[in-house]
Amino acid sequence: MICAISGEVPEDPVISKKSGLLYERRLIERHIADYGKCPVTKEELSMDDILPVKINKVVKPRPLQAASIPGLLGMFQNEWDALMLSSFALEQQLHTARQELSHALYQHDAACRVIARLKKERDEARVLLAQAERQIPLSSAVIANDNAIVSNGKRAAEDEFGPDGKRIRPGITSAIITELTECNSMLSGQRKKRQVPPTLASIDALERYTQVSSHPLHRTNKPGILTVDIHPSKDLIATGGVDTNAVLYDRSSGQILCTLTGHSKKVVTSVKFVPKDELFVTASGDKTVRVWQGTDDGNYSCRHILKDHTADVQSVTVHATHKYCVTASLDNTWCFYDLASGTCLTQVGEPSGQEGYTSAAFHPDGLILGTGTSEALVRIWDVKSQSNVAKFDGHMGSVTAMSFSENGYFLATAALDGVKLWDLRKLKNFRSFAPYDSNTSTNAVEFDYSGSYLAIAGSDVRVYQVANVKLEWNLIKSFPDLSGTGKVTSVKFGTDAKYLAVGSMDRNLRIFGLPEGELEEPSRSMDE
Repeated sequence: MICAISGEVPEDPVISKKSGLLYERRLIERHIADYGKCPVTKEELSMDDILPVKINKVVKPRPLQAASIPGLLGMFQNEWDALMLSSFALEQQLHTARQELSHALYQHDAACRVIARLKKERDEARVLLAQAERQIPLSSAVIANDNAIVSNGKRAAEDEFGPDGKRIRPGITSAIITELTECNSMLSGQRKKRQVPPTLASIDALERYTQVSSHPLHRTNKPGILTVDIHPSKDLIATGGVDTNAVLYDRSSGQILCTLTGHSKKVVTSVKFVPKDELFVTASGDKTVRVWQGTDDGNYSCRHILKDHTADVQSVTVHATHKYCVTASLDNTWCFYDLASGTCLTQVGEPSGQEGYTSAAFHPDGLILGTGTSEALVRIWDVKSQSNVAKFDGHMGSVTAMSFSENGYFLATAALDGVKLWDLRKLKNFRSFAPYDSNTSTNAVEFDYSGSYLAIAGSDVRVYQVANVKLEWNLIKSFPDLSGTGKVTSVKFGTDAKYLAVGSMDRNLRIFGLPEGELEEPSRSMDE
């Protein structure tokens, strides 16, 4: 007796009154419930038309393999193999679970450290707020009773704070806006006429770049270079490190020009040369920014200490006039400073917000400012009105760095998920690079001054040829030999891209260029 559905001997046989066909009970019950028809004749069928069939229970014979000793050995061997495969799979699962647990514990430990730091900063902020609240009534009483404290007919405290206790900023005046607009018009006109300089390093030369020198500039107790900048007209390279110092290195002589100390406890997060008046700016995790003045003997002295931020200052960018700078902080504000006086003209943002600013850069023409946040958001600001005119999202993790191309059309931003290129004319992302794995952040991105090359730094350094929106941005050179030195934190192009200055967490400033004595030969043009 064979089931009409399965073609096998049924264990619980039933028969149809209408067709006389034999079925397995569980199979025909399911078919009737789904379709209400006989699976063979397609006639209407219900469970009332089904009769059970009584059969003798017989013991199934042993399979042929169990009828002989070689067959039994084969069965045992198959069972043993299956057991070993299962054991191996369990071991693999255990190993994976251990790795996931280790990663989770590491994340938990890091989260606990962050929470402890935030609690400490919160408590410090509360203490400062309590002190300020105690001082405000006292200052008011002193002002009311002491008419001797007067400056130009106004009391000093009234000049600095308003009735609500908030600091009064002079603001970006109409004269400054006129100056910025004139600078924008001049630079914009020059950019349209400007061509790629003939002295720019060729693609063939970049392909032959190698490490030509390495310099351990910072102290060994807290290793790591976090930021690098190059003087635009001198062969000077500046670095900022975890050891709270900034170091100025003369590449031509191979000597350290000076070491700037003064930032306390926290790291130096950003350094910038200001060629006008030979100024130099450093930002730090100690919530301050210092403006240094160059002297005739090559040293620098601290000219201003800027204390307007209430959290780590992550980035400094200098305006094209070389008279102003912007600082970006984790307190969710950015400040616009007059470098000559050290005055904060305006502070933009909401200090009580959750986002913190982690990077900032001026557009080459100077009327647009880009900022990156800890919440993976890129904001574009109109400097004249200090209004947010565009937002770019799509990154993962903090925006660690950003760079505007000299053509004025492109913005490159870096984060945990790599680099994104934004078209400022259409306000959209047109290309992305993901050079590293999901656990490696891209720490730096930089266009060269001509706008011909783009450098990306993470576990290594990669240089791409800049193209337009539709063409491919070809990888020219990568320096994978940096992977064993700790993560690369910063990269800068020298004049005409003749060399690259690279900072990493092993304290070393590395210079990449053509080997000594090797001359650059005429080669492929940029259009190729």
